[in-house]
Amino acid sequence: MSTGSGRPALTPSRSMMWLRRIAVHLGAMHLSGALLVLTLLVPPGWALDAYGAAPADDPTADVPPVMILLGALFGCAAFHVVVQIPAGLLGSWLGRRGGALVRYAVAVAVAGALALVFLRGVVGVADVAELTSLWLDCTARGALALAGYIGLTSALRPRPARPFPGVEG
Repeated sequence: MSTGSGRPALTPSRSMMWLRRIAVHLGAMHLSGALLVLTLLVPPGWALDAYGAAPADDPTADVPPVMILLGALFGCAAFHVVVQIPAGLLGSWLGRRGGALVRYAVAVAVAGALALVFLRGVVGVADVAELTSLWLDCTARGALALAGYIGLTSALRPRPARPFPGVEG
């Protein structure tokens, strides 16, 4: 069966395989996003600084704590979409010939590079010390969440069937 382009047509078994792969990656993306939000249980340094930045006697300078929390959640969602999902997909794809540790190492390396571009280009952090601090924080949180992504995709990865030793087929 051919589509005329030299590629075989999608058969029901191939289409089910692709649907399963997509479902696994979507589930892994949601798991890694949830893990990334859970890393906010340990607040980032900039959030702790923001809580103490306003003088106690100046009510106009106070930032409500809910705004700091919303800023952290928005930053987390932006980081997840711009850095973590592409890093997980690229890590899974580029490291497909290796084991889970190879995929994880590739994903963390991609996440580190994307985080640097995100913080410098999108967020606009210019100070080198602040950029380094934010980059380390974001990359560490992303690495923890990527462990869930790569772990789930590795655990649910289809494996070729192996015959039992001593059994002829």
